[in-house]
Amino acid sequence: MTPLLEARELRKEYALGGEVVRAVDGVDLDIAHGEFVAIMGASGSGKSTFMNMIGALDVPTAGTLRIDGTDIGALSGDELAAIRNRKIGFVFQQFNLLPRTTALDNVAVPLIYAGVDAAERRARAARRLGAMGLADRMDHTPAKLSGGQQQRVAIARALVTEPLLLLADEPTGALDTATSEDIMGVFQRLNGEGITVVVVTHEPDIAAYAARRVLFRDGRVIEDAPVRERRAA
Repeated sequence: MTPLLEARELRKEYALGGEVVRAVDGVDLDIAHGEFVAIMGASGSGKSTFMNMIGALDVPTAGTLRIDGTDIGALSGDELAAIRNRKIGFVFQQFNLLPRTTALDNVAVPLIYAGVDAAERRARAARRLGAMGLADRMDHTPAKLSGGQQQRVAIARALVTEPLLLLADEPTGALDTATSEDIMGVFQRLNGEGITVVVVTHEPDIAAYAARRVLFRDGRVIEDAPVRERRAA
């Protein structure tokens, strides 16, 4: 089967102060459908730049990156936006929910851009919130939800378009330990249902919930191995 993500000699360079900074420097990496991968590395390691590229938020300077068989380096801005809307769900550290909007309407937002009619948007958003255990919180605004509940709303929003990839950037960074474990349990459950999950984190305890760990340093992958003592939430 073709990998969901396929990077070959992937490079991203920036001009800074008359010098060339190689943020990602010749990465070869495949991520298969149905994997749960943790991307790790210190600040400046290249993991965030790599995340932006696999999320179709940026394109490589050189090399190739294919998402579900499509070379993103050859796409226009509108085509990249379509990839993000249809194939990738994003979860962020700060939730990024609309503050005066109900949980239901927050989850439905991506479906507006996908051209789905209002009734179908609400039905699909309600199903996703119900699956997150928030059937009784659909009419609540973010201020009336706990941090863990807000992140569950964000996960439901990421999944409402039925993406191939769930990409989470430091998803537990704003949560306490118990809530972090709960959210990582959600990711493990979703992965068990067949969803490909990639979590970008600097925390070894969070990476231990994944099945595979990829470690970046100086723009290169220096370690790519299964998680041997995997945590179960």
